[in-house]
Amino acid sequence: MTIVRTVCILFTVLPSLTAAAKADDLLIWSPAKLSERSYKATMGFRLPAEWETSAGADIALAATKGGAPLPDSEQAMLWGRIVRTNVTPAGQSQRGVKVSVDTLRGSGALTLSRSRSWILSDSLDMQSSRSVSVGYDPIDARQASVTASQALKLIHPWTGTALSAGAGLSNASGDFSSSVAVSQTILPNLNLDASMTNPFSQDEAGSVNLRYRLNW
Repeated sequence: MTIVRTVCILFTVLPSLTAAAKADDLLIWSPAKLSERSYKATMGFRLPAEWETSAGADIALAATKGGAPLPDSEQAMLWGRIVRTNVTPAGQSQRGVKVSVDTLRGSGALTLSRSRSWILSDSLDMQSSRSVSVGYDPIDARQASVTASQALKLIHPWTGTALSAGAGLSNASGDFSSSVAVSQTILPNLNLDASMTNPFSQDEAGSVNLRYRLNW
């Protein structure tokens, strides 16, 4: 019930916090209504510097029609991040470290990441990213896990078309996953996405989605 009261209070003071966020860009406040009876809010602060530092919390809750919280729907995640971004006329690179802790379930993760984007030709841009994550889950049989991933994306900015491919390796057992995807911009806020995971394997799966983005 403590989580329920906290979420209710947070969404009650939404107008004042939103006004504060507009007045001070150092405050992070991003509430969202995920469905008719589920809500999520990201809150925190950022400190601009050569290594930008930010920290905060993600809080979420879903309820039944009668107003009772759904089992295991509560979320109270604390997080912190340090990022350094270098920008040049030809591209941009970013290095970062992120720590997250699930205060309700006792799990956590430490992630090291690096990304780069640059102009490949007059009509093509390229993006690359890689990350290594060390996680801990007291409920999982292995408890500690290590995941490494890498992805490449080829973008045609004039048509809004993007092709991407990614791969990941998890744990000492050698669990391997891969994916390919294509994205097409139809309207400024409307995208068509198609993706396939683990192609040419028994676990092959695909999906097609039409996404509309609304900022408020």
